[in-house]
Amino acid sequence: MGLYDTILLPTDGSAGFRRVIDHAGEVARVHDADVLALYVVDASSYTGLPMEASWEGVRAVLDGKGEAALRQVERRMDDDLDVETTTAEGRPSREIVRVARERDVDCIVMGTHGRGGLDRLILGSVAERVVRTAPVPVVTVGLSESGAADERPDEAAETDREPAAPGPG
Repeated sequence: MGLYDTILLPTDGSAGFRRVIDHAGEVARVHDADVLALYVVDASSYTGLPMEASWEGVRAVLDGKGEAALRQVERRMDDDLDVETTTAEGRPSREIVRVARERDVDCIVMGTHGRGGLDRLILGSVAERVVRTAPVPVVTVGLSESGAADERPDEAAETDREPAAPGPG
């Protein structure tokens, strides 16, 4: 294997995520690495729901969103790459770093919304927290701005791929 044996690919199912999946796939291919796709169920983001909303209903929605996000990764990755999927529950930045440590990954490739100013101050940045606390290198890839690339057929999206630069060594 190359410099990286296992690449962690956290996903939240955001529009525009194909670009991140493609980049992780290129890094994995260059380094002959496996991909571990992770979806973190962030139940805290649903604390403001009305009391009538049942936890079971909320959990079903969150689980469904996670399954769809992980299926997107599996479908988008080339068949010659080994892809494993997993879920965790908690604060996304903490869970991404925890999984990176526990699963002994070598690199994290994750998307970033590129928020700045007041939005970043109020909402925080999962990618920023992961970069500051991860035990391994973190590659951040900007999500496509409109998500339009995710709506095109796979064949048309192929022209959007940029090869990953090999790491040191």
